[in-house]
Amino acid sequence: MTYKLLIINPGSTSTKIGVYEDETQVLETTLKHSAEEIEKYETIYDQLGFRKNLILNVLKEKKINLNTLDAIVGRGGMLKPMVGGTYVVNEVMIEDLTVAAQGQHASNLGGIIAEEIAKKIGVPAFIVDPVVVDELEDVARLSGVPELPRKSTFHALNQKAVAKRYAKEYDKEYKDVNLVVVHMGGGVSVGAHKKGQVVDVNNALDGDGPFSPERAGGVPVGDLIRICFSGKYSQEEIYNKIVGKGGFVAYLNTNDTRDVLRLASEGNKEAKLVFDAFIYQVSKAIGEFSVVLEGKIDAIILTGGIAYGNTITESIEKKVSWIAPVIVYPGEDELLALAQGAIRVLSGEEQPKEYK
Repeated sequence: MTYKLLIINPGSTSTKIGVYEDETQVLETTLKHSAEEIEKYETIYDQLGFRKNLILNVLKEKKINLNTLDAIVGRGGMLKPMVGGTYVVNEVMIEDLTVAAQGQHASNLGGIIAEEIAKKIGVPAFIVDPVVVDELEDVARLSGVPELPRKSTFHALNQKAVAKRYAKEYDKEYKDVNLVVVHMGGGVSVGAHKKGQVVDVNNALDGDGPFSPERAGGVPVGDLIRICFSGKYSQEEIYNKIVGKGGFVAYLNTNDTRDVLRLASEGNKEAKLVFDAFIYQVSKAIGEFSVVLEGKIDAIILTGGIAYGNTITESIEKKVSWIAPVIVYPGEDELLALAQGAIRVLSGEEQPKEYK
C-alpha cells in the first residue's frame, strides 16, 4: 500500500511543507514569512490561522486533494521530555503546545496545524522525534551541581533518521546497534545511540560540547561566572556570546564553514587554528561518547550541513577511524524524516506512542 502524507515544518521565518507518496516527494515548497507579517502576532499560537491558511492555499493551487491524504505530520515542538518515536497528536499535546508550557517556538505550531487539517478529513496527525527527545541514562544527568542537571537538547529528528538509515542500509535493526552520531550544523550534537536509545548527548543549544559556527559549546565555567558579574555585560549579551555570536562568529565574524576553509587555505593563521580546533573538539567528543558505549560501536556517523565538506569529514575520520568505521550522511532532510516516522507507524513497523 502507498501512503500519501502532508508534512508541515514551521520555522521562525518560514513554513516548509511537503507531500509524499511513501518516501517519494511529490511536492516541496517553502513559504517565507516577513518580519512585518510575524510581528503582527503577539505569540506563536496567534500565528496559527495565518500559517494554516497559507498552507491550504498552496495545496489548493497545486491541486492536492486533501481527501487523498492518509496522515498529516507536523514538526514536534517544545513539549515535555519524551522518548523518541512517532506520537499521535492528542488533546494533552495540543494543550501543551498551545500554552507553550515548555517554551515559545515556531515548531509548536506543527502538531496543532497537523491536527486541525487531519481532523477535517478524518485521518491521524503525528509528530516525530522532537528536539525534547530525552532517553538519557540517569548516570548521564548528573553535572556535579544538583541545581544544574544535564539536559537532552539535540538534533533528535536527524540523528534518529540517519541512525535508522544506517541500520536499514547495513541490514540491521536500530535497536540492535551501537552508534556515535554527530550532527554538525549551526550547532553540534554528538549522541551515543545504544540499542535504539540516545543514552547520552551534549546539549547542542547553550553551553555544552564542541563549539560550532554560531555556538560556544562548553566554556571555562569559572571565567564565565567572572564575566557575568564584571558589570560589563547584560544577561542577553552574555547569552549571545554562548548562542548566536560564539564559535566561528566570535573568532572570524562568519558562521559559514566555507569561509573558514577558504581563509585557512589562503594562509590565514587564525582561520587555520579555528578549523583545527573545531576538528579537534568534535573528534574529542566522539572519543568521549565512545566510552559511553564501552568501545562497542558499529559505526560513527557524520551528518548535518557541515558534513558536505570533504575536508572536514576526512579530517575527523583521520582522528577517529581507529574507534569504528566512519559513515557520512551529509545534510538533513527533515521533511523526509517526518514522513518516514509516519510510514513506520502506518505500515505497522512501529507502534505509535502516546503523549501524556
